[in-house]
Amino acid sequence: MSGDEPALVGALKEAGERVNGELDRLLPLPEGPEARVVEAMRYAALDGGKRLRPFLVLQSAALFNVSAASALRVACAIELVHCYSLVHDDLPCMDDDDLRRGRPTCHKAFDEETALLAGDALLTRAFEVLAAEATHADPAVRCQLVSDLAHASGAAGMVGGQMIDLRAAGLDMDVAAITRLQQMKTGRLIGFSCEAGAVLAKASPNLRLALRNYAHDLGLAFQIADDLLDVEGDTAQVGKRVGKDADAGKATFVSLLGGERARAQARLLADQACAHLDPFGDKADLLRATARFVVERRA
Repeated sequence: MSGDEPALVGALKEAGERVNGELDRLLPLPEGPEARVVEAMRYAALDGGKRLRPFLVLQSAALFNVSAASALRVACAIELVHCYSLVHDDLPCMDDDDLRRGRPTCHKAFDEETALLAGDALLTRAFEVLAAEATHADPAVRCQLVSDLAHASGAAGMVGGQMIDLRAAGLDMDVAAITRLQQMKTGRLIGFSCEAGAVLAKASPNLRLALRNYAHDLGLAFQIADDLLDVEGDTAQVGKRVGKDADAGKATFVSLLGGERARAQARLLADQACAHLDPFGDKADLLRATARFVVERRA
């Protein structure tokens, strides 16, 4: 890691605390029998995690001096979507995982029916948060955020990527196909997170494009690092079951490129991601540190 590591660690911690506090406020526990599904939502959303996507929202917004309150609401919206995706991804009909972030998955802590509904409710709550006037005074900006997140989350983005991933073991997947899969499944939400600050600020198209290009390379570097962790990581450290892709017979960046080539490619992508931030100067140093962090992380 570079000399930016202490600053990044501190910034990630502070962002995580702010996001946790706001999510706690956005997910109040009702008194009726429906409280069980909200308990499951809170279990899935308030369990920590890296909070990388909300951190990217907060940092992209800081580039344009966006209101901290507005940025935090958008950061929480993307985390609600991310947490919904994890709850559903872990279900027996999907990846069938028992462990997430070092503790039982939502359907193990509750039951499958409750977990399914909790995921649905986390997703819909995200759009409710974005659509509220408290997120931005301009309704056109709120509509843009809703539209962008819907596109990133749906059949053209994360859900479509998950569909391909479920079928991947039976498909002839080369590097180009895996890249497309991961750009949909993982990259689209990272892209939304990186561009959200520019949307909130009504920034110029060229600055939004710079952040989009940064997100493209960051997302691929993140996924290659994830593939490496699935091969080389330890369940206790990673906080989830490892070796899943090999067990399922899925092609990955690591299985096609080999560990060393995959690691070198991830580092190259991180360098390219940093170069896209040149228009922002020193204000983007934490985003540059983030690109290096995702490649070197061990969890």
